[in-house]
Amino acid sequence: MTQEAFIKNITFSEPQVLLNLVEYQEGRVVSRTFAQNRVISLTLFAFAKGEGLSTHTAVGDAFVQVLDGEAQITIGGKEVLVRPGEVLVMPANIPHSLHAAKRFKMLLVVVKGN
Repeated sequence: MTQEAFIKNITFSEPQVLLNLVEYQEGRVVSRTFAQNRVISLTLFAFAKGEGLSTHTAVGDAFVQVLDGEAQITIGGKEVLVRPGEVLVMPANIPHSLHAAKRFKMLLVVVKGN
């Protein structure tokens, strides 16, 4: 009997280069979801230069790990420029948006309440 996998869209038990698991596509936002349930969402994104996410809110705290490029993230009206190696937390229920100043890759983890 096989155990249920909680993480999807990635090879198990083999090292992976996170940056290479999603590719840039001109004029597009590309994503790969690894987990999504009532308590957590784990998604890898690649944004072409100039692409982004319009203003929205999330039901949980959103943790962004920047892998490549630069993005302008606006949280509750405050603009923040993020670069590779940096992390940023966007609080739950606060409006935020993202604009890729350069091609941009990030790992997004949204942690939701029980």
